[in-house]
Amino acid sequence: MGEKVAAGVFDLADRQRYRRKVQQCLAALRRLLEEERFDRPQNLMGMEIELNLAGPDGLPRMLNAEVLERIASGDFQTELGMFNLEVNIAPHRLRGRVFDQLAEELRTGLGYAQRKANEVAAGIVMIGILPTLGEDDLVTANLSAVERYKLLNDQMVAARGEHFALDIEGVERLVCTSTSIAPEAACTSVQLHLQVTPDRFADVWNAAQAVAAVQIALGANAPFLFGRELWRESRPPLFLQSTDTRPPELQTQGVRPRTWFGERWISSAYDLFEENLRYFPPLLPICDDEEALRVLDDGGVPSLAELALHNGTVYRWNRPVYGVVDGVPHLRVENRVLPAGPTVTDVIANAAFYYGIVRALAEDARPVWTRLPFESAERNFDAACRYGIEAELEWPRSGRFGGTHVLPAVDLVRDELLPLAAAGLDAWGVEPGDRDLYLGVIEGRCRRRVNGASWQAATFHRAVRGGLARADALAATTRRYSELMHQGEPVHTWPTGLLPAPATPPA
Repeated sequence: MGEKVAAGVFDLADRQRYRRKVQQCLAALRRLLEEERFDRPQNLMGMEIELNLAGPDGLPRMLNAEVLERIASGDFQTELGMFNLEVNIAPHRLRGRVFDQLAEELRTGLGYAQRKANEVAAGIVMIGILPTLGEDDLVTANLSAVERYKLLNDQMVAARGEHFALDIEGVERLVCTSTSIAPEAACTSVQLHLQVTPDRFADVWNAAQAVAAVQIALGANAPFLFGRELWRESRPPLFLQSTDTRPPELQTQGVRPRTWFGERWISSAYDLFEENLRYFPPLLPICDDEEALRVLDDGGVPSLAELALHNGTVYRWNRPVYGVVDGVPHLRVENRVLPAGPTVTDVIANAAFYYGIVRALAEDARPVWTRLPFESAERNFDAACRYGIEAELEWPRSGRFGGTHVLPAVDLVRDELLPLAAAGLDAWGVEPGDRDLYLGVIEGRCRRRVNGASWQAATFHRAVRGGLARADALAATTRRYSELMHQGEPVHTWPTGLLPAPATPPA
């Protein structure tokens, strides 16, 4: 939800007008689909990465406005918390040496941001959840000073009608409450965009849903929150609970949460936009002057502003996106599954695996979503978030007998999905050198059973066994993580533990 919004109090008339206009947007979208008005295949991908700011002590720094002022680049933007930034990578065509190009652009951009952050005694940390965040850091006062965040928070608090409750039980249990949506700011992620034609959208989205659990198992990087060790990827339960506008009674009735895996495979992009309107009341009933159906009648292309705004307040892990570039509409699948980090190489490896496997599965003659119940895909997602690289997942059996079986995620990836991902990257026209380098990183993680979450947990526990108090061990783990992140070697090659203290020279 990156558009600027105007502050104000919404009355009944505002909500009624918004409801009418958003339904007109949906009707206009249907017409655009029926009239085949969308962009031709472009093989375009894009990337956004959310970042944390931390000081030399490893603790969060509430300085994004100061850092952004020094960066002075449109590629970097605010995010929800004052300790957050977001970097946006311009769209690229999926071909040739695209992944090496992305890696170089990211290293250059993050290196520059790091130097500017250093000017105010802060640094960039690319991680799913900053381990040193405390409850006092995630409060309303530490939301970024941007009107849309205040407005979104006010509307979600009003819809909830009471404190937001956090209750996550993993290795340890966290139970607390919040008066705002500020805990959501702890979740920093990578968003991967893929522009697709309407006739391919459903296959790509279904494929992305099917492999969301695999992405988490491979890339988990958020095992700590508020000093507790929770799930290996604690972002999804945290995001769900910190944005849950349902009071307990509505939860008991089965009303859907705004952070949502979904409940079925789809046959059209329209299905998702229509569900978002049918199931979720608007939070920000802000109306544009455009009349979408009139624009269509006049031969133009509507922006569907109300539909896009509403869509941005429903937090699917694979979100449909409608956009218009140079007067031509297009559709994108926005994959929001992955945490940020640990390194640029790891981020690009995750992206290469995703774009390769989604292409291969979307074009499979026996689509995985026809052989795997949707409920199994959702259970897989939950298991991957809980157990990360050690998760066991349900997957269709190969061969003519059919059915599904449960196997370790690392075996599924190495034996079946990596070859498919390689074939998918070949179909995109990616250079073999890029393909082998970045898929090799994924294979290395599987072979060593190491990802960001497992490294963080192992290093933290070693620090505690070495005598550090819990808070000190988390801070030391964060500092060591940051050091290795900036060195840039992929996480499965990182040595576990902290650097030994330098020897005291003899007197």
